[in-house]
Amino acid sequence: MQLKWLDIQDIAISLTEKYPDTDPQTISFPDLYQRVLELEEFEDDPKHAGEKILEAIQMAWIDEQD
Repeated sequence: MQLKWLDIQDIAISLTEKYPDTDPQTISFPDLYQRVLELEEFEDDPKHAGEKILEAIQMAWIDEQD
């Protein structure tokens, strides 16, 4: 399955699986952006990410860890 920026929940699940020891509340947007790009299944234009998308991914990641 290929992930796009708008696959917020699926990206959050992948981040939780790949970085189980990372606290998403402490991650910066540039670091989060880089980690999303490094996901194997991620395939979208890096330029399509904005602050609102990164914030949504971060919130979904926080929810996944709870």
